[in-house]
Amino acid sequence: MNTTVPDGTGLRLAPIRGLRYVPDRVGSLAAVMSPPYDVVVRPDGLLLLESADPHNIVRLILPQADTPESRHQQAADTLRHWLAEGVLAPDAEPGLYVYEQRNGDLLQRGLIGALELSEAHDGIVLPHEDVMPHIVEDRADLMRATAANLEPLLLTYRGEGTATGATAVIERAVKRPPLLSTTTEDGYGHRLWSVTDPAELAEVQADFAHHQALIADGHHRWATYLRLRAEHPSPSPWDQGLVLLVDTTRYPLQVRAIHRLLRRLPVAEALAAVTDSFRVRRVDGPLPQALSALAEAAAESNAFLLTGDGTFHLVDRPAPELLARTIRQDRPEAWRALDATVLHSTLLDQVWGVPDTPEHITYIHDTEAAVQQAERDGGTAVLMHPVREEVVLELARQGVTMPRKSTSFGPKPATGLVLRSLTL
Repeated sequence: MNTTVPDGTGLRLAPIRGLRYVPDRVGSLAAVMSPPYDVVVRPDGLLLLESADPHNIVRLILPQADTPESRHQQAADTLRHWLAEGVLAPDAEPGLYVYEQRNGDLLQRGLIGALELSEAHDGIVLPHEDVMPHIVEDRADLMRATAANLEPLLLTYRGEGTATGATAVIERAVKRPPLLSTTTEDGYGHRLWSVTDPAELAEVQADFAHHQALIADGHHRWATYLRLRAEHPSPSPWDQGLVLLVDTTRYPLQVRAIHRLLRRLPVAEALAAVTDSFRVRRVDGPLPQALSALAEAAAESNAFLLTGDGTFHLVDRPAPELLARTIRQDRPEAWRALDATVLHSTLLDQVWGVPDTPEHITYIHDTEAAVQQAERDGGTAVLMHPVREEVVLELARQGVTMPRKSTSFGPKPATGLVLRSLTL
């Protein structure tokens, strides 16, 4: 995908006074960090993070209370207290932040800052997935209450492949001592540098001015940014949103699937309903072996792995007449052939009759967690095979959004390294 646009009409990334944890006021930086809010596996993962440190960022991004209003107010009160106590503090001067993630041979670097959201720049950031309105509403209420961007979106662009512009700034920064360096329990090392020199900031701006970007992670937060921008008269701090921009020419992202937990549909019922219109086969475990069988089947047709009762069942080769009857014909062939399209339009909507609501469907990134929760709840885990990145990019270029939660790009930025206050 070519992300170049006419010079001066592209991305505008502004420096911020990043809101960061004060190391002396917390147990450790690793203990206060969290995955993005929608990756935290609730409730187990939430409790683990809450117990890691009383100031873990999860208390802001996933506050716990009886009602949505009280949750959002609790997050706002917690943020205010942490600022007053010196647990969080803004940096002395505005800057962009070079962020590095490393795990073995995997290395990712990018720039964190506040991206311009003005209407003049609509279409410069390309979404590729649909969103769920109730999640956007919840995130908007949380941002209004806290007046803060609590975690950055992950955006990608295609650089020139040379050490110029933003790339040159990043490579110079990583030769300096970092602002922070820590390793989280998942084995990822995290380092952060600030870029405050006006000449370097101008170098980044000139580079980004002729690029557009793809939303790799954070579609709901992006929709939230746009909603809040529309609510506030411009100019205002709501005209910008916190993002991490990564050049995938230098640092290719990994693409993983997001699985579905059908909470109220037992495996036996799910299988019985598809027997006449899909090929259904029991495959051997353990889980890695069953996923290999899913990968082989997905290379030939739409394929899903159903589990939750201690066994694994491969569901593939849907009947063509069923697809013709249930899949929209006014979309590109690449969209109609997506596993997520067939899952939602054919299986969930027509065959199983499962509403796409939180009471019925939970979206889970971690494969083992999806299986464990299905077994615990007596439901069905629908395990998905990842979409190829080229398909995502091509559909985004055409302005066609995929069914929500179709992909998981990574590695995702850790939450808790840099926040953006809209009032400080």
